Amino acid sequence: MSVYRQQNMTGPKVSIIVPCFNQAGYLSETLDSVLAQTYKNWECVIVNDGSPDNTEEIAIIYTQKDNRIKYVWQENKGVSSARNLGISVSDGEYILPLDADDIIAPTYIERALNRFCSFPETKLVYCKANTFGDKNGYWHLEDYYYDSFIWNNCIFCTAMFRRVDYDKTVGYNTNMIHGNEDWDFWLSLLKKEDIVFRIDEVLFYYRVKENSRTTELISNDSYLEEVLMQLHDNHKDIYSQYYNRIILFHNNAMAYYENNKTLSDLRKDYNKIRYSLAYRVGRLITKPLSLIWKRK
Repeated sequence: MSVYRQQNMTGPKVSIIVPCFNQAGYLSETLDSVLAQTYKNWECVIVNDGSPDNTEEIAIIYTQKDNRIKYVWQENKGVSSARNLGISVSDGEYILPLDADDIIAPTYIERALNRFCSFPETKLVYCKANTFGDKNGYWHLEDYYYDSFIWNNCIFCTAMFRRVDYDKTVGYNTNMIHGNEDWDFWLSLLKKEDIVFRIDEVLFYYRVKENSRTTELISNDSYLEEVLMQLHDNHKDIYSQYYNRIILFHNNAMAYYENNKTLSDLRKDYNKIRYSLAYRVGRLITKPLSLIWKRK
């Protein structure tokens, strides 16, 4: 049974941070999912990131519905700045970011807090997820392992963490202008030894839209390269630990290939790896190294 149900819903306050830029058409559905939470000790901070639509009108209606909902406005500075502002004016012990077009299941906060209560050493809690909107179904994300996570993000932005841990980071980096600011933040928040827990239940619903920052990033190679390069620059201390291993593997593979040119199967296998998406993304991540070598 839920610890917090046993305690009549008493427990630490959770701050739900909802940045909003031109999402007025979805905001009500998102806020309704917040109001439906079984855990009651929460506050919700809506940050209007300079939206030209009627975001403010809808937000004010909800602040009048429930005094746990707060509203702040800023000039348009991007989602990272909006999340940081929302967290700065919040006073919860735990933080749950939630985009203004997504939805959380009624028991999400309760389930996440129970994990933190039962296992205080836990650093981050998230869950399984579905997509809805232009694409409906289970959102398959790889299991979390730190060594693979630094190359491929498997945690969406709506995961719960402690405010004290956020305060030890630089927050959401405003230089991640084309997206993946959540991945960048997780890299700031998490160390290899930290415990990350995924609830084995679909409690988060990610809205897929034909036109969004995510779809724009996926379809634009220059944006993707810029994001990956910025990610590297923000976390050189992490990626530098892996460069020697990557370079050694690459050099050994090249040497082996050059000495076995007559082995057609080996050539095919090598080319499959060389032209794969994972290899190309890895090349983008390590590109700064080649730039450094060229300067020497």
